[in-house]
Amino acid sequence: MTPALLLIDVQNNMLRPPEPVPDADRVAAAIAAVLARARSARAIVVHVRNNGTEDDPDVPGSPGWAFVHDVREGEHIVDKTTPDSFDGTPLASLLPPSAPLVVAGMQSEFCVRSTSLAALRRGHTVTLVSDAHATYDGSTPAATTSKAVDAELSAEGVTLTTSETVDFAAR
Repeated sequence: MTPALLLIDVQNNMLRPPEPVPDADRVAAAIAAVLARARSARAIVVHVRNNGTEDDPDVPGSPGWAFVHDVREGEHIVDKTTPDSFDGTPLASLLPPSAPLVVAGMQSEFCVRSTSLAALRRGHTVTLVSDAHATYDGSTPAATTSKAVDAELSAEGVTLTTSETVDFAAR
């Protein structure tokens, strides 16, 4: 079965000014490469979108809420309000129960982490594209946080890959 791609919160408010994540240009290029590979393989592509509240930069309808990449015919959109992209959304119904998943997007320690762990609990194999997820600087630098998420998810059974080596071949 061809892996499905989950693009989590790849929205303007994360990757474009006025407040993009650190190294946004590099991360955006990696995400674009992963999306191009998925499309070439005719993989299921799901664009997951965070719906923020009134005080958030991704409140529905705002410029920050919009996707960075155009959604093509046949690709899916899932709107969410929690870090776990499966929670309260139709995501599970869009994916074959045993489909392997490739995950990329924002924010490493929140939505990427929560969705990857939820997918494992649902019986999916998960591959995280390590150069195609990011977060903001906090009490630790963003890159350190993302690497810690890589290590945690790897210990839980997630496979790590890069945008240059991600494989959408049928498994």
